[in-house]
Amino acid sequence: MSERQKPRTQREKYGEELRLRRVAAGLTQEQLGELVVCSPTLVSHFEAGRRLPKPDDARRIDRALKTDGFFARWLVDLESKYADHFAAVAELEQQATLIQQFALSLVPGVFQTDGYARAVFRAYRPNHTADELDEAVVIRTKRARILERSLNPVIWTLLDESVLRRCVGGPQVMAEQLRNIADLAEAGRIRVHVLPYGVGAHALQQSYLTLMSFEDAAPVAYVEAFRTGHLMDDPALVAASQTAYALALSDALSQQESLALVRAAAEEHAHDQR
Repeated sequence: MSERQKPRTQREKYGEELRLRRVAAGLTQEQLGELVVCSPTLVSHFEAGRRLPKPDDARRIDRALKTDGFFARWLVDLESKYADHFAAVAELEQQATLIQQFALSLVPGVFQTDGYARAVFRAYRPNHTADELDEAVVIRTKRARILERSLNPVIWTLLDESVLRRCVGGPQVMAEQLRNIADLAEAGRIRVHVLPYGVGAHALQQSYLTLMSFEDAAPVAYVEAFRTGHLMDDPALVAASQTAYALALSDALSQQESLALVRAAAEEHAHDQR
């Protein structure tokens, strides 16, 4: 049986179509770059799905390839409200049948409540308007719609205890956030495990990690840091990420113990009057 292909995002399909049309037109990447007024390297990024052309670039591509506005029209549907490093991940999140997450210090975005997300955005946007914060919160909390599906994706979340203890947005916001996670787990929609402080060093203490599996494509892994992220599809790197997740999960509390700790932390925040 042949090895499964990695999942393809709409960006990658756009890039592949661009490559096919360019080859059919008898143009090299260098020649197309001259017509579009961009570097051959940027054309390469377009074709690999790593970057999207700007609207003016897409119109020039259509003129160069005589595609009658095809790439400009398709581009409108691909423009993402997410940061460039996360756009492909957000798309794959919708296709996944299994998502396994580890969070080191913050609640994963897909679980964040309005109040928690607002506090996170406010913390690293010193100059902002209310409208900008509102838009960012709406974009982030929309990801929770995948939780409205009854079966897929199956979601496991592994939380370092620091996620429960760091008071983001104030005591009431934290209490609401942790109760939301516990409610989802008790309803059977997600599975939650906590890595307690007592474990000490563990396999994932250096990085946020998301693993995604698909029905008809190879799995991927995603790691993230400040304003950057790396989506991995290399089988060796994905396997190493899966092993690290399994090792960390083996050190975590049971589901029942984890839920009890999440509920207890929520009540501690709720009664904190500082």
